[in-house]
Formats: sequence, C-alpha cells, structure tokens
Amino acid sequence: MHDTHSKAIGYLLWIFGFTGSHRFYYGRPISGTIYFFTLGLLFIGWIVDLFLIPSMDRQADMRYRPGPYNYNVAWILLTFLGVFGIHRMYMGKWLTGLLYLVTGGLFLIGVIYDYWTLNEQVAERNR
Repeated sequence: MHDTHSKAIGYLLWIFGFTGSHRFYYGRPISGTIYFFTLGLLFIGWIVDLFLIPSMDRQADMRYRPGPYNYNVAWILLTFLGVFGIHRMYMGKWLTGLLYLVTGGLFLIGVIYDYWTLNEQVAERNR
C-alpha cells in the first residue's frame, strides 16, 4: 500500500477539525461541510475523530493514486495560500493559478471548490 496522505498532517488539521479541515483532507467533503456548519457536530464528532484518523488515513491511502504530485504539499498550499492559486500552479494548472492570483481564489468560490475536489485533482494529475 502506498502512503498518499499523512497521519501527522491529519492530526494537525484535526486541531482545527471543528471546521472539518481534516475530513476534507482525507477526501470526505460532505462530512467536512457538515462539520464546518455544526462545529464538528457540536465538538462531539470532532473528539471521536481523534480516534478515527488512522482509519481515515488508511482509506485515503487506498483510494488515491501516488505520483509526482504530493497530496500533502497540495493541501498545505491550498490551506495557507489557496487564494493566491499556488496549489494550482504546483499541479501545473498555471492558467487557473494565475486567475486565482488576480481574483482572490476566484472570489473564494474557487477555493471552496478546491477543498471539495483537491484529492481528485491531484489523483488525476498523477495518472
């Protein structure tokens, strides 16, 4: 089995998990969105996830394809520099990366879209 996602980054994102960030990272955008709007299911789901991260990490490792583009790098760039499109430039999507740069992540809607689809985008680039 290949290691596409990191438990360390998963736990780091879990610290802010009441926003759903770790769930987005592991390819669970629906529950990530639910966590975002309910503060991690009123913090109860957030605490339970402390114990579920190893399982989510294994599932993500089985689900996503490794390759030249690193999921962890892409997620770090999206999380901290998403509005500048740096994560898109990293994946070779220069046109949309530059568009994000001049439009604030296409007025943040593009950044939200990327939170939902980044794992699939990286997997597609790795094919």
